[in-house]
Amino acid sequence: MSKTETKEAYAVYKQNINRYFEEAEKNITQYIQAASNLQQEFATAYKNAVESAIEFQQESATKNGFNANLPPTYIKAINDATEEILKTSSVQNKAVLAAMEAARQNVKTFNDNLKAFTTMDANILQSWFSAWTPSKN
Repeated sequence: MSKTETKEAYAVYKQNINRYFEEAEKNITQYIQAASNLQQEFATAYKNAVESAIEFQQESATKNGFNANLPPTYIKAINDATEEILKTSSVQNKAVLAAMEAARQNVKTFNDNLKAFTTMDANILQSWFSAWTPSKN
């Protein structure tokens, strides 16, 4: 196999790999948007279901003459618990986002260094090959 054929084979390979990743990048964007839309729709549906359940319970309690008033200490305990849940959720959210950003930075660093490693590997191979290649005098 001549060098021209080898070069052309790699060019075809590279062209097809580029086409694959261009398509994958489009699909990734669509998948992320679809997942985000689904998550938003689920959150809306869940919120509506909970609100409907509360309204049903409130209506049933009112019709049956049930006193649903809570003492101030219960209200404070419920509000405090909700506040703690929201704080915990916020901390968890920040930790997840920080971990995702760290992972993104690691991938970016790998990507930035890939060209240098490839060049270094090529230089090492050239060095090894030159040791076995007879010199042209």
